[in-house]
Amino acid sequence: MIVALLAGGLVSQTVAQEPDAWDVDGQHGELYVHGMLTEGACRLDMTSAWQDVEMGGLTTVDLATPGAQGAPVPVILHLKDCIRTRGDSLDKRTSTHTWDNRIQPVVTVAFQAPADVDSPELLQVTGAKGLALRVTDAQGRDVRVGERGAPQFVTPSSDQLTYTITPVRTAAPLGPGEYHAVLNFGLSYD
Repeated sequence: MIVALLAGGLVSQTVAQEPDAWDVDGQHGELYVHGMLTEGACRLDMTSAWQDVEMGGLTTVDLATPGAQGAPVPVILHLKDCIRTRGDSLDKRTSTHTWDNRIQPVVTVAFQAPADVDSPELLQVTGAKGLALRVTDAQGRDVRVGERGAPQFVTPSSDQLTYTITPVRTAAPLGPGEYHAVLNFGLSYD
């Protein structure tokens, strides 16, 4: 009991000491430190998280008939720090499993954006009329809006996922002008 009282007395004496001029201009500062602790099979490289994809120019002659396509533009998602872990994912379109019980994670990617009114399998653009965007994976499979794509193996350490965005003529009348779209995407590891 005596020890506790002595310790309490020492603490209160320390607190009561004179300030050491901490707030004198140019003598001290503060660092605000922040970060994030994540858990997952891989991390998306920040250069991949926000991308500006230039689709180039098209003429109305290039897209004269519904279904006509412009030049495809590749988009690469870089993955880092991929750990060795068991992967198992069900492809909802084909009902097949993609799995590795020892070292390879499996990822699916879902793109979120408004679907085109005339061609709901395509992504809507704002601006020019009569065209929409098709997204395909590295194997040429269509990526459907709001649905997880086909499962893909990820190489431990680092890997990349390649997608292609292609402008496609829809059934709507063509209306020239600039266009843009925002595609959000999410990675799911099973």
